[in-house]
Amino acid sequence: MNGFGQRLAAMDWRALMRLNLFAGPVLIILILSMMVLPLPPFVLDLLFTFNIALSLMVLLVSMFALKPLDFAAFPSVLLFTTLLRLSLNVASTRVVLLQGHQGGDAAGKVIEAFGHFLVGGNFAVGLVVFLILVIINFMVITKGAGRIAEVSARFTLDAMPGKQMAIDADLNAGLIGEDEARRRRAEIAQEADFYGSMDGASKFVRGDAVAGLLITVVNIVGGLLIGVLQHDLSFANAAHTYVLLAIGDGLVAQIPALVISTAAGVTVSRANTEQDVGQQMISQLFVNPQVLLLSGAVMALLGLVPGMPNLVFLLFAALLVGLGWTQLRRRALAQAAPAAAETVAPVASEAPEASWEDVQLVDTLGLEVGHRLIPLVDHRQQGELLGRIKSVRKKFAQELGFLPPVVHIRDNLELGPHTYTISLKGAEIGRAEVFPGKWLAIDPGQVSGTVEGTATTDPAFGLPAVWIDGGQREHAQVFGYTVVDVSTVVATHLNHLMHLHAAEMLGRDEMRKLLDRLGDDYKPLVEEVVPKLVPLTALQRICQNLLDEEVSIRDLVSILDTLAAEAAQPQDVEALTAQVRIALGRAIVQPWFPGRGEMRVIGLDARLEQVLTQALGGNGALEPGLAEILLEQTREALTRQEAAGDPPVMVVAHALRPLLAGFLRRRLRQLVVLSQAEIPDDRILRVTTVVGARG
Repeated sequence: MNGFGQRLAAMDWRALMRLNLFAGPVLIILILSMMVLPLPPFVLDLLFTFNIALSLMVLLVSMFALKPLDFAAFPSVLLFTTLLRLSLNVASTRVVLLQGHQGGDAAGKVIEAFGHFLVGGNFAVGLVVFLILVIINFMVITKGAGRIAEVSARFTLDAMPGKQMAIDADLNAGLIGEDEARRRRAEIAQEADFYGSMDGASKFVRGDAVAGLLITVVNIVGGLLIGVLQHDLSFANAAHTYVLLAIGDGLVAQIPALVISTAAGVTVSRANTEQDVGQQMISQLFVNPQVLLLSGAVMALLGLVPGMPNLVFLLFAALLVGLGWTQLRRRALAQAAPAAAETVAPVASEAPEASWEDVQLVDTLGLEVGHRLIPLVDHRQQGELLGRIKSVRKKFAQELGFLPPVVHIRDNLELGPHTYTISLKGAEIGRAEVFPGKWLAIDPGQVSGTVEGTATTDPAFGLPAVWIDGGQREHAQVFGYTVVDVSTVVATHLNHLMHLHAAEMLGRDEMRKLLDRLGDDYKPLVEEVVPKLVPLTALQRICQNLLDEEVSIRDLVSILDTLAAEAAQPQDVEALTAQVRIALGRAIVQPWFPGRGEMRVIGLDARLEQVLTQALGGNGALEPGLAEILLEQTREALTRQEAAGDPPVMVVAHALRPLLAGFLRRRLRQLVVLSQAEIPDDRILRVTTVVGARG
């Protein structure tokens, strides 16, 4: 029986959902049919009453909504209610003109009540009241709500790029997930659509007010003509009957229209808070005791003026003064508690105590952009930089073997409009200017012509470059320039700096995650090496040494195998790094000399190598004159090597590699220093340039 009841409930729910699907089309068809089909007076009474109840419900929903999007269906509701009122106007006009000569209740009890009871049966008073309602609705409420909706829509659209960038920054920072980011983006888009729809929907209400006025005029003129000419009524009787019916019909439509317009004004003029409109008004109007006391004093003075309604003014003065006095008492009690606490602990300072919430942690990687560069990181403006940064991080992880930190992107109004900066652990490591809409033509050194534009340098590698317009792109490519867009410039600069500072981005947490990535298959190897033979900090330092010379640590298994074999004897981190480099020799050589061809490298003169070996055996430092000559000749060798199209690789004796790598790479970042022990046995080595041959 219980299972049958559940199936029945599920069937009822599905049936209800199907009815909801047809509710909108059926309602539109019914509304439009009322304009064509004649309706009896009783049905008109039901529909007019439903219209009044619906307008009150809309007003209450708008009053209790905490933010405009809580009533996101309001523009559609506004359209439906406007169509309903116009359809009722058409249906009631038909009944009034056809049966108005039969008496005041010919068009239904509701129209009769509004025509007789609300205006006392005086059609002149009713006409004035109707015109006043139309003026209030058309000139004040609807016009103001439409203007607010228009301005809100404009400001919402202007604020969308900043909001989208804030969401992307939180997503990149890991503060929110993909689902939350998707929900926030949808909410921002829905907010813009809502205010845009409200701007358009307000035109329906203004048009409805004009239509109500014209329909009433038509009813009065048509009723007079029909009553006098067709039903032989006197002009006075026809005016009394048809004008009252027309006024009642207009009032029964305009009052709900006024309520709906008020609801529209409430919806678009409210602020996004955790309170509804009533709570906001009470909490902000009656919270200041000075305002209440001064208002009460002014009302009391007016109440003492001879000829004024003294009782009413003095009553409100007493009420305001009482409320102000109550607020003063509450404020005094609220201030007494902190004063008592200060008495117990007199050394307490007025300033709040510092807490851990005041500590601002620095971002490992940060990108700050000027306001002109915001479209580059905004999806809605077809900004491609965010996608490029994701690709850069993915490629970095595939090449070097660990996941770099998330790039936190922010706008910075203190920067130049076209300037961006890249920071590492709060310190700036790169800065450049880019110009959206232009292209950067980079001179690789063998261009055959020149292009017009703004001369600059490539921010990543310092090559001469020119900012050009899109129309010169093909010409620059023909001349041999490398032409890239703005997003590629920034992404390339970021990628270059990430590779240069890869060692600084490898922390202990990343090291643990790398070990966890090895899984259960290599768990015995990990347990054998870390921390029994090599502490985690030492393993991290070895990997940092490799990364500092752009050696990938993807082959972590080989690194651990080497440490398992070599770390049994006490050795320092530098010696272990040298052993690991020998084990990774083939992987180190492969990026510079792919395939199995001969390796054309820079070498050292035998006499210079002997002098360096003696220096290493002494105090381990280079004599200043020797260091200067070595640096100068190495720079010249690099120039000849690059001119010949060979990689900037120097091969030295194994014992000399740490010394020369540490000395030369600090000054010549493009130089790669390998040891002879790192070269695989099956590779052919050819020295094409010798350092020290000139003595």
